[in-house]
Amino acid sequence: MNASSSPPSQFENHLNADQRFHRSYPSVLWMGIIVSAVLHFVFFYETPTFQTRTVTSTAAAVETIELPPEVKIPPPPQAVARPAVPVAAPTGAIDQDITIAPTTFQQNPVSELPPPPTEGSGKELSETPTFTPYTVKPAIKNRGEVARALQREYPELLRNAGIGGTVLVWFFIDTKGRVQNTQIRQSSGHEALDRAALKVADVFQFTPGLNRDKKVPVWIALPIIFQVGH
Repeated sequence: MNASSSPPSQFENHLNADQRFHRSYPSVLWMGIIVSAVLHFVFFYETPTFQTRTVTSTAAAVETIELPPEVKIPPPPQAVARPAVPVAAPTGAIDQDITIAPTTFQQNPVSELPPPPTEGSGKELSETPTFTPYTVKPAIKNRGEVARALQREYPELLRNAGIGGTVLVWFFIDTKGRVQNTQIRQSSGHEALDRAALKVADVFQFTPGLNRDKKVPVWIALPIIFQVGH
């Protein structure tokens, strides 16, 4: 058997396959490029197009607001001292030798004496505070009602701000103990407190004032105090 007629070896078969691959590589490469280009073309053709749009924003006009002026709360006025509480004298026998010194015009000039009240002039007496003689001062009969009126009439704005004050009020009390007229004798420094004090003053009820054993109309002055927490 000749060597030329012997079957090809495995090595030769491998070389033939490699040669066939090298020969077919260019055609496979170009085929891949063409397929890739076709796919890209189809992708871009089928993909929807995007359009740009101008976006604008509008802002509302800025409006300036003027702030109100700062409110300065004045300091509370100085409290008015309460009038002294009368103290009853001890009871006991009165010495019969005690006498009252004689009253003369030299010791009491007419110019320094208050005008005496005129009979039938009760209306004029109630209009303006004036000297009214009395021996027994009118007493308050309804303190509980007065306390409730103080809480009710206390201006809420001043109460919340912690502002209080004392208003000294004139009371004209008739022979039945009724308040016929009220006037401000000394202001608290706050107009709202003064108005509230006059409303509270209308609530007062008194016992009649006495001059010896006779009921008389009198003017008296009492403080009305507005205080937080009371």
